[in-house]
Amino acid sequence: MYDCIIVGAGPAGGTAAYHLAKQGRSVLVVEKESLPRYKPCSGGVSPAIAEWFDFDFSPVITLKVDTIRFTWKKGDPVETKIETIEPIWMVERDVFDHFLVQQALHQDAQLKDNTEVNSIEFKSDHWEVNTSNGTFSGGYLIAADGATGPMSKWLGFKQPKRRLAALLEAKTGSSSDKSKIQFEFGTIKNGYIWNFPKADGFSIGATSFIGGEPQDFKKIFDDCASMFGVDVNAGKDYSHPLCLWNGNKTLHTQNAVLAGEAACVVDPMTAEGIRPSIFSGMKAAEAVNKALGGDINALEQYTQVMSEEWGADMAWAQKLAGAFYRFPGVGYKAGVKRPTGSQIMGQILCGQLRYGDVVGRALKRLVPFG
Repeated sequence: MYDCIIVGAGPAGGTAAYHLAKQGRSVLVVEKESLPRYKPCSGGVSPAIAEWFDFDFSPVITLKVDTIRFTWKKGDPVETKIETIEPIWMVERDVFDHFLVQQALHQDAQLKDNTEVNSIEFKSDHWEVNTSNGTFSGGYLIAADGATGPMSKWLGFKQPKRRLAALLEAKTGSSSDKSKIQFEFGTIKNGYIWNFPKADGFSIGATSFIGGEPQDFKKIFDDCASMFGVDVNAGKDYSHPLCLWNGNKTLHTQNAVLAGEAACVVDPMTAEGIRPSIFSGMKAAEAVNKALGGDINALEQYTQVMSEEWGADMAWAQKLAGAFYRFPGVGYKAGVKRPTGSQIMGQILCGQLRYGDVVGRALKRLVPFG
């Protein structure tokens, strides 16, 4: 009988396992893939996560990016140096996620990878988790199995609307661009294209945030590859769903909570997912630890904490996204092209600013056009 079983070994699951195990709780992490497992992802991580841990992330940081380049329909560029204490970290998700889990194992958490969960059942005062490698019992459950995992549905939560993102992982490109993240607006409707440097190439992605989905990602990548200096034929393309924050929702049920993309924590303006997933994993661990200590309201308070400490700012992000992506030309001129606009976005991505600090003023510039 474990104190807590965590399903999913991504950033949320690894974080929750580390913080719970550090409190002396018995923790089992169940992951359907064998670790380390490949995960297509842009790999940009806000350095703000460092304050939530007491170990050094430098072994898994492959690059640090201090410049953001914005373009409008492949022209009208704006380039800004991020004026933050620490640049944006670039990581490989298989290495980064495995590193987090390893830190949890150092705290005596246990791992069952290559183990798929087939069903769950609540028995009196604990959960039974039936897997491809046996049945495990835990007093509490943290469902951190991502945007497509079945846990949230099995726990009785309403299924979220998912948006589609496409990703091209290219092992080529100009080394001179390794210090820059690039955002291209105007080429796709209601969204943007990004290009993040990797140690051995680049990760180009595209998604829309409102309205219909872009239909032909391959054509989009072909069209933009030359601008990014990337050979699309040397890359591999992927598609994956995103669970954007779409308003506060209940994240707890009987002896269980949702964390990470299963809790729809992805930023609805930028699609940043790693930092909010880690934040939710940390808060989920705090809640379960309190519940194990006898606090009968701890899981309910987790929902409240996520609403107040993450959701409140994401409400501002939603408002900004609604205005910006409906009128991107206006948004680019009134926001990105302003001397402080691109700098502010860099500080938000690095976790040094919150949307609530700046969006009110930004919306005043956009509202007359909406």
